[in-house]
Amino acid sequence: MAATFTVSRVEIKRMLSSLGIADKRIDEILSSMDKTHRHVNIVSLVRMLQNTGIRQRDIANILRRIGIGDISVAKVFDVIDETRISEAFGKVVEINVV
Repeated sequence: MAATFTVSRVEIKRMLSSLGIADKRIDEILSSMDKTHRHVNIVSLVRMLQNTGIRQRDIANILRRIGIGDISVAKVFDVIDETRISEAFGKVVEINVV
């Protein structure tokens, strides 16, 4: 079962504002979350933050402040990297060299 984390809109706004994100962009992110009944998949959240121009290190710090552990943070970035590779080059295959 997947873990669920709860964070207030005010806290999200505070974290993003501290990174210099414009209020308008923060409101767009929060509005996007509202469309999904204030529930968001962590991979989708990270992609939204990356599209805002936030550095990976800063995104990782945000996730840690929410309560997500380092191993899970690394897995999220791995999933995003694999998805990007797959989108760019087609289906990723596993090759075993013996």
